Amino acid sequence: MPLTDAFVKSHFSFCRKFTFNPKEGIDNPVMVITDESAPSPRLCVLKREDRESYGFQLREEKDRKGHIIRNVVPAGVAERSGLQDGDRLLEVNNCYVDDVPHSEVARKINLSGNQICLLVLDGDMYERAMSQGQDLRGAARVSKGEGYKSPRLCHITRDPVSGLGINFIPVEGEKSCFSVTLVQGGAAEKAGVRKGDHLVWMNGVTVSDLTHSALRRMMKKCGNHITILVIDSESKKYCMRQGMPILPTIAVPHNLPHRARRLHLDCGSEGYGFLLRLEKTPSGHTRELVDSGSPAERAGMKDGEVLLEVNGELVGTLKHEDIVDRVRLSGKQISFTTITQLGLEFYTQFGLSPLLFCEDDADEKERESSSPTCAAEELLQRDMHGSCKSRLCSLQKSPLGFGFNLGCVPQRPGTFISQVTSGGSGQHVGLRVGDVVLEVNGQNVIDKYLEDVIMLMKEGGHFISLLVADKRDSSDNEVKINL
Repeated sequence: MPLTDAFVKSHFSFCRKFTFNPKEGIDNPVMVITDESAPSPRLCVLKREDRESYGFQLREEKDRKGHIIRNVVPAGVAERSGLQDGDRLLEVNNCYVDDVPHSEVARKINLSGNQICLLVLDGDMYERAMSQGQDLRGAARVSKGEGYKSPRLCHITRDPVSGLGINFIPVEGEKSCFSVTLVQGGAAEKAGVRKGDHLVWMNGVTVSDLTHSALRRMMKKCGNHITILVIDSESKKYCMRQGMPILPTIAVPHNLPHRARRLHLDCGSEGYGFLLRLEKTPSGHTRELVDSGSPAERAGMKDGEVLLEVNGELVGTLKHEDIVDRVRLSGKQISFTTITQLGLEFYTQFGLSPLLFCEDDADEKERESSSPTCAAEELLQRDMHGSCKSRLCSLQKSPLGFGFNLGCVPQRPGTFISQVTSGGSGQHVGLRVGDVVLEVNGQNVIDKYLEDVIMLMKEGGHFISLLVADKRDSSDNEVKINL
């Protein structure tokens, strides 16, 4: 049929007209730019039965980068989930692992139980991305969508005045779905729970099969402590679309009372200075006795702690003599993973491995020294006492934006200035790389995550004010967002 002027006019009258403004760029609502060369990771959710194999191998190969998926069993759990031979593993349970040692990645998989979430990238696409220097960590983050946030495992301790500071309300139209209401500044809010969160799990019990009355009865019996798994509503929708289970294994821990610790010991002239003994219980736990002033004590080992790993190897299935042999064969250095007896009981009651949220003492100290949150709190305290001068910077958006990038430590609150554009608004008002952001438009953001800070800045339109303070030693492990 010939295209008459009348047809063209009537057909395109339904299309919205616009005048391209180069200052708006891709923010123009009818302009979409796609990058076909950008990496496209895939989420594979694997679920197996007891004693069943996942049906794949994870390998390192000479002259090839990354953790490589190999020997995918036909019709096995891995193949049914979408894993393919040659895929590169980017994340295990929301944890980015491309730059993590191979043995540690295998360990994370082994600790996942019978369900695991793997983010992978096609092998050819991975090689191309590496050759082009593309940001795979950023690609992994983008694949989940801008609004996705990991679930949080929060331990709440009752306040003598305000109690637990939390209540649960049934979500209208959804069976066994409960949203959170909070007492402002109460125990739950301090433990990392946020208004509007959805409850997934309480004290080891999934709430999807509970009635509201049954949930209230659980709350009454919980005593002075409660441990819950929560997620915000938008992230929950993402998990449901992807068929992704919301489990403690993919959660970020908040306020947990016990954590396993990885300790690194250097042998002294008289040895390490500890004694292993086998406790006579059905579980047969191996405990430590520590000599005063020994390398073991200096490394943080304490009397009576339960031994979980030696040099990254689980000791649960080893005989006591085998554990002693591994210590003797370690030479001048050794690493132990330990936990207190109370800590072991805490995780056991929920059916969780105490190794899920293990702290490496050396790494933890490094994170604490570079954490934007800790830095911000310290700077704010110093500012209140006059020993540190914060700076109020008022910015107006130019055609190049605000002229700075924000950075954060992944999965931790707090933000800092990671880059300042030469000649941009940020440089003109005195922003410097490493500045910690204390306030945005008069609102304290010390405990806010990067996404929340971004939203506050967007609400300011073309004008924002930032209260910042200098902190040079920001973390190298950062996420960058252009503004």
